[in-house]
Amino acid sequence: MRKAMIGIAVIFAGVAQAEEVVIAALGDSLTQGYGLPAEQGFVPQLQAWLDEHDADVRLINAGVSGDTTTGGLARVDWTLTPDVDGMIVALGGNDLLRGLDPAQARGNIKGILEAAETASVEVLLVGMQAPGNYGPNYKIQFDAIYPDLAKEFDSLYLESFFAGLSEAGETPDPVELSPYFQADGVHPNAQGVAKIVARMGPEVLALIGVIID
Repeated sequence: MRKAMIGIAVIFAGVAQAEEVVIAALGDSLTQGYGLPAEQGFVPQLQAWLDEHDADVRLINAGVSGDTTTGGLARVDWTLTPDVDGMIVALGGNDLLRGLDPAQARGNIKGILEAAETASVEVLLVGMQAPGNYGPNYKIQFDAIYPDLAKEFDSLYLESFFAGLSEAGETPDPVELSPYFQADGVHPNAQGVAKIVARMGPEVLALIGVIID
């Protein structure tokens, strides 16, 4: 009888390991896929990249166009449904466009990470860098939000949503990057998304590794 029970336990363990991982991408229009056909948006392209790399994962598009970190915090609880194992957090761009207080953004993202921690959900935190037009103090405060909180919550961290569009450590050249953006100069086109996904994909594989470890 004991051997039979052990055998059943092993079978169920194998079934549990075979279940797909579910990851929610909490973000704004960059995540939502603004201006692109559905299949060319960030989440569908990332899903295709992960499928090509044999990752048993299902992505949920939790991107809302125009959302700030405040909006993300307001909806994080219903994003973190019981089936969600991990979360990509990519918010802050609209805070920058509106010149919102970095302290407010910090508090909101911290609240999102606290909610994920409470739900035992692993996080990949994606950073955002402020432009220089708000002054050096604003930029210093805003840019520090993401690495600081990633360290505090022991989250995986990618320095920028746009990391795939330029070489690491190099200052992006707007002229060279223009072919990867839509006419508004803010949202990536399908080709730009493909480069973003190629850079972020390995980070998501690392997130999956943490989830199933």
